[in-house]
Amino acid sequence: MKKSASDITALLVYVDDVVLTTNSIAEINVVKDHLHSRFHIKDLGPIKYFLGLEVSRCLDGLVLNQRKYCLDLISETGMLGCKPAPTPFDPSIKLHADEGALLPDPSSFWRLIGRLLYLTNTRTDISFVVQQLSQFVSSPREPHMQQALRIIRYLKNAPGYGLLYKSNTSFKIQAFSDSDWATCATTRRSVSGYFVFLGTSLVAWKSKKQTTVSRSSSKAEYRALASLACELQWIQYLFQDLHFSVPTPYTTFCDNNYTIHIAKNPTFHERTKHIELDCHIIRQKLVDGLIHLFHVPSRSQLADMFTKSLHPSTF
Repeated sequence: MKKSASDITALLVYVDDVVLTTNSIAEINVVKDHLHSRFHIKDLGPIKYFLGLEVSRCLDGLVLNQRKYCLDLISETGMLGCKPAPTPFDPSIKLHADEGALLPDPSSFWRLIGRLLYLTNTRTDISFVVQQLSQFVSSPREPHMQQALRIIRYLKNAPGYGLLYKSNTSFKIQAFSDSDWATCATTRRSVSGYFVFLGTSLVAWKSKKQTTVSRSSSKAEYRALASLACELQWIQYLFQDLHFSVPTPYTTFCDNNYTIHIAKNPTFHERTKHIELDCHIIRQKLVDGLIHLFHVPSRSQLADMFTKSLHPSTF
């Protein structure tokens, strides 16, 4: 980062690939000349392709997708002629670690899951099912491979789906947190999911199985909300590093009224002692003015797609 009285310059480096952005054309030329004098860089012009990510400009802003990467993946699996699937996961199927025949060559499953994991950088719609399949890489079976190929069938619907980052959006954070209690049929651990928007642009998301078993749905919700609170704190630090001002508190939506009530209640009760640590984290962020909790109906809970498989109409 480099900041002067009127200019802010950010430079991102990954091995020998460099992305440079600033609000001053003159500053870009200064930085490029300096880098070229030291490292003999090659200027490829405005960013169009970076580490498998395609960047295109439109009237509204920037579109980030992995269309070529996705098409290559469909082609490599030999499914260019397949019938598309309406969703990435069949909600009637439950995956287990010990059901079905073991794959004779698990390396194909490992490679496919690895490539799908990288695809979730722009395809948030497959995050949940990829997270679910990732827990079976040590011993993949036929049902796991069939479900992984269903994702490919789903991707064929629209390989060019991506993320739109509008150039004229409001500088306001909105976040959605959700969990699905005891989702995992093998370990009975819950799954946390959250979305974070800057205006209408999606800037952070996660679908992750919780590290321990939650003995109640409220505990699972609290763990998901605590994870989101930590993410929002990190985002605030990132904004500070970028010299970018976003007003607080950040609007945070949860579909569990009981969880919101305990978070706002300064008095601990005996029945909440088992979630005391998560209560402390969330309540501290409320007191600090980082977040402001609101209830959202389950039908409007965007993070729901990160915690369970949904039927086509809901998805």
